[in-house]
Amino acid sequence: MNNTMPNWLIKRADLTPRRTALIFGDKSWSFEEMLIIVKETAGKLAALSIGERSRVAILMGNRPETIFIIHGLQQIGAETVFLNTRLAPDEWAFQLTDCQADILLYENRFEQSVSQLPVKTVCIDDLPEERIEAKIQEVFGLEDVCSIMYTSGTTGKPKGVLQTYGNHWWSATSSALNIGLQEDDMWLCTVPLYHISGFSILLRSVIYGIPVLLMEKFDERSVNDLLSSGKVTIMSAVSSMLIRMLSELGDGTYHPNFRCMLLGGGPAPRPLLETCKRKNIPVYQTYGMTETVSQIVTLSPEDSLDKLGSAGKPLFPFQLKIMADGRETNPLEAGEIFVKGPNITPGYLNREDANRDSFHDGWFATGDIGYLDEEGYVFVLDRRSDLIISGGENIYPAEIEEVLLAHPSVVEAGVTGVEDEKWGKVPYAFFVACDDIPEEELIDFCRKKLASYKVPKKFIRIQELPKNGANKLVRRELIQYAK
Repeated sequence: MNNTMPNWLIKRADLTPRRTALIFGDKSWSFEEMLIIVKETAGKLAALSIGERSRVAILMGNRPETIFIIHGLQQIGAETVFLNTRLAPDEWAFQLTDCQADILLYENRFEQSVSQLPVKTVCIDDLPEERIEAKIQEVFGLEDVCSIMYTSGTTGKPKGVLQTYGNHWWSATSSALNIGLQEDDMWLCTVPLYHISGFSILLRSVIYGIPVLLMEKFDERSVNDLLSSGKVTIMSAVSSMLIRMLSELGDGTYHPNFRCMLLGGGPAPRPLLETCKRKNIPVYQTYGMTETVSQIVTLSPEDSLDKLGSAGKPLFPFQLKIMADGRETNPLEAGEIFVKGPNITPGYLNREDANRDSFHDGWFATGDIGYLDEEGYVFVLDRRSDLIISGGENIYPAEIEEVLLAHPSVVEAGVTGVEDEKWGKVPYAFFVACDDIPEEELIDFCRKKLASYKVPKKFIRIQELPKNGANKLVRRELIQYAK
C-alpha cells in the first residue's frame, strides 16, 4: 500500500502555476510565485537548524507571512504547533512545554510576551538572511504528523491533537465531494489560521487549486461587501459572526455567486437559520472539531431547507453513531456522538489516559450529545461537559439559547449551570441586547417555548459573551458574571 503523496504545493504549482493562490488586501500571488517564496522561506528556516521532525511552534496572525512559513515548514518536514494568539503567556508556556517544541516563531507584536517562555524564540522579522539549501520533502507520508493543535480545554488542561497529512487530505477530499468544486471558486478566510477551520482552508486551496482571500481579522462590513461583490463563493463562519453580518446587512442579501456558507462552531440557533432561509443565503450547517480535522458532518445542499437545524449526515467516507449506556440509541434518542474515519486524529500528544477514554474499537468518542432522526440526520444538542442536570432532568444550554435568540432584542445569548442547593444546578442566562428588556418579559417569553424547569432562574445582561480564538462561546466563563 502506498502511504505517500507528492508534496502538495509543488504538485499544485506544477499543475496550475499561474492560477491565483492567495489574495491579501491589494496583493495577490500565484501558486508558482508562492512556491518560490516558500522555498526561500524554507531555506531560512533550515538555517535555524529546523528540519525533518523538528517541532516548531508558531505565534502568528492572519497574514501572508504566516502562510509562507506554514508551507515552508511542510517543505522541510517539520511539525507545526499552532498557538492561539489570544491566550496568555502562561498558557503558551504550558503548551510549549507539553509538546517539547524545539523553537517558537513569532510576530514582533509578541516580543514582550514571549521573553520568558521556556523555549528558543525567533521573531519572523529576524529570520536569517543567509539561507542554506534545504532538503525539500518530495513526498508527504500520509501517516506523518503535519500539525498539532491544542483543544480549547473545556475540561482540564488543553490537549495536543495530532493531525496527519492523511487526516488533512481526507478532510479536504470529503468536503469537495460534498459541496463540489467550481472553476470560479474563491474561499474567504476570516477565521484564525491557528484554528482548524482556518488552516483547513489553506490546505484545501492547494489541494483544490483555488484562491484564498485572507483577511487579517473578521469585520462584518468588509465581509458583506465581499459576499455582495460576486468574487467570493465560499466562506467558513460560526454563528456569532453570521449574526453580526446579518445585523449589518439589514434588508440586503448576497450575490448569487456566493454559493456556500459553512457554518460550524456548535449548534446554530434556529432563528438565525430561518433568517438566512428568507434571504436565500446558502447556509450549510456543519459539525466537526479539532480531533476530526474540520468538518465530519455537513448538511447536503438539497437538504438545507427541509432539515433546518440538523448538521446533516457524515461526509463520504466517514461514519457516525449515537451511544448511550453501552448501546446504539434508537432514532430521536439522545446520546454521545461517536465518529470513525480517516480524518480522525491518531491521538492526543502525551495523553495516554485521554486516548484510552476517547478511542474504542476504531471509534472516537466526541464528548458531544446529539441524536439521529428517523432518516439518519444528525442533530447536535450540546457538549456533554455543558450539560446541566437539574433535579435529575437534562437541560441543554443550546436549546435555551435558541429560544432567547428568537427574541427581537436579544443579539447574543449564553446559558450555563449554576450550583443550587435544591436542584443541584439551575440554568442562568447571559445575553447581549440592543435595548433594555425587563427580566419579566424574558421569563414570559421563555415560558411559552420551554418546560418550566428549563426557564433560566436568572437573566443577566452583559456587554460581550466570552469567546475563544475561534469565536465560539466559552460557557464555562459565563459564571464570572453571575456574582
